[in-house]
Amino acid sequence: MLMILICGCKKGFLDAKPSSAIIEPTTLDDFQSLLENVTNSASSPALATMSADEYDFINYAAFQSTTTATERNAYIWAKDIFGGEINAGDWNGPYTNIFYSNNVLAGLDKLKGTETDVARLNYLRGWALFQRAFAYYDLVDNFSPVYDPNTAATDLGVPIKLNPSVDDIQPRGTVQKTYDQIFSDLNTAMPLLVPNIPVKNREQPSKVAAHALLARIYLNMRKYDLAELQADSALQLYSSLIDYNSVSLTSTTPFTQTNDELIFFKSAIAKYPSTITFLNSFVTIRPSLIGLYNSNDLRLGLYFVVRPGGSTAIKRQYDGNQTLYPFTGLAVDEVYLIKSECSARRNDLGTALTYLNKLLIKRYVNNTFTPVTATSQTDLLAKIIMERQKELVWRNLRWDDIKRLNKEGANIVLTRLLNGQTYTLPANDPRYVFPIPANEIQLGGIPQNIR
Repeated sequence: MLMILICGCKKGFLDAKPSSAIIEPTTLDDFQSLLENVTNSASSPALATMSADEYDFINYAAFQSTTTATERNAYIWAKDIFGGEINAGDWNGPYTNIFYSNNVLAGLDKLKGTETDVARLNYLRGWALFQRAFAYYDLVDNFSPVYDPNTAATDLGVPIKLNPSVDDIQPRGTVQKTYDQIFSDLNTAMPLLVPNIPVKNREQPSKVAAHALLARIYLNMRKYDLAELQADSALQLYSSLIDYNSVSLTSTTPFTQTNDELIFFKSAIAKYPSTITFLNSFVTIRPSLIGLYNSNDLRLGLYFVVRPGGSTAIKRQYDGNQTLYPFTGLAVDEVYLIKSECSARRNDLGTALTYLNKLLIKRYVNNTFTPVTATSQTDLLAKIIMERQKELVWRNLRWDDIKRLNKEGANIVLTRLLNGQTYTLPANDPRYVFPIPANEIQLGGIPQNIR
């Protein structure tokens, strides 16, 4: 099974073999090839993008013409999102990532004491642990309830697999145990990773990426003090921002995969046409979102393109030419916004404004930006949340923000109007937790989420 997944990725042991013999990866080159392959093939779920409030289908005919039932059902928050479709990449993608990572970790254990390049071995171990942690976070973030310290010990998390055996069937752990595993992997990986971002290989993790991921996780857990500490650690190592005045407004691919703000490359699964970027003819960005941008805000021209017929599509994002699907990786702008929000939440408005304005001045036409001010903590938090919505559009993050803000009492209610029918998703509704594909429930014998 391992060879089926990895064949064709690199010359040598990864080449397709004419015989059915299984060749076990044994060298550091082999294990790095495994990690490189999973980075490019095992992606984040796209359900959060399809379920959030950033877009609408251009009409009912476009809705009906989608290639998968999942796209239609996610859009209206149906009880059964997958509609009988199996092999859902939203669930399988992260577990493929975990499978590769577990194989690498097991293989590296066998090289202990015999491999002379200890530094490289340790880095590959850190890489595998980071990728496994990211995959488990993708899973618990999509298929389990929002972290609540009062219920995390009993809320259902996801099956936690820590060895490469395909026969190892695990029950669903709790949300708390799933997060404990994520933190264990990241904390173990941290000293093994390189401190600086691999400039030409941003699909490889670094200490900056580990801190940025921890900042994102703690923010969504509403542990704002810890999120700020991790944001600080990331920005101390790397804080470069792009001046959007230097980026082409006319290009459909304004950013490259080695741009200065990209910390770690990752994208959503390449399965759903409705989540595609500038070639998308199915959906349009909501006018209410477009209306948030000032005419001097360069993000309006760098993020969006008006297509024939008048619909608004997303341009390619921080991943450049790598993919047409939502960018779900880590970038410096997100870390600035985490730092700003967490500072505001502890009522340090001066620091919060400093980081917010450092980011925003890079987003406006030269000499047109008026620094943000605030009359109160509530006023500033509202402005920061709005800037998150404008800056981090189409990155799978809006759905997370809605969930955590509703846990804070924001009472955000989502609505869709489709073919004369209104669909509504109230705050804190069970449908914010996506269902596990039915075939996984049957094969694994695990309980389904309440919808």
